[in-house]
Amino acid sequence: MNEIPIHLHIEPLEEGGFVATSRDVPGLVAEGRSVTEAVELAQGLARKIVESCLEHGDPLPPIFAEKLKGLQGPIDLLVPVGVH
Repeated sequence: MNEIPIHLHIEPLEEGGFVATSRDVPGLVAEGRSVTEAVELAQGLARKIVESCLEHGDPLPPIFAEKLKGLQGPIDLLVPVGVH
């Protein structure tokens, strides 16, 4: 099992809540009521983006392509989840 860290950028929203984006995963935008929720949603979205790329034969975001070179077959990603 591989765990690949990605950079997240978190900003507060004027209307409340937070938005997470990532320079490592183009197209990743996740909004949450708290920083924790935005991070958790971003982690899940990053996983879904990778799964979709693999399923459809699309190129992986570079950070994943670099880390996963040489691996064959399905990939399961370990994503940390905060528990309150």
